[in-house]
Amino acid sequence: MTVSVPVAECAVANCSFNDHSHCGASGITIGGNEDHAQCATFIDTGVHGGLPKVLASVGACQRSECSHNDHLMCAAKEVRVGPGADNADCLTYEHKL
Repeated sequence: MTVSVPVAECAVANCSFNDHSHCGASGITIGGNEDHAQCATFIDTGVHGGLPKVLASVGACQRSECSHNDHLMCAAKEVRVGPGADNADCLTYEHKL
C-alpha cells in the first residue's frame, strides 16, 4: 500500500482549498456513503485557504466498501476530486463488487 496517495486534481472551483485545480489542504478525508464518496475536507467559505505549493494527499478514507480502501487508508495510485452527488466527490471511488 502507498503511504501517501496524492490528490492529482480538484475540479471543485468553489472549495476554499482549490488553487487552480490543485488542492492546498495538507491532507483530505474521504467520507460520504455507499452511493458516492465525498471529499469531507470541502469548505465553501469564499475565503482562500490552505498551504501554498503543497500537493495534498489522502489522509483517511471512511469508505471501507471502496476497492481502493486498505484498513481505512487509500491504496489508489492517485485520486481526483470533482463535482458529483455532492459539491466535492472522490471520483476515484470504486465500490467493491
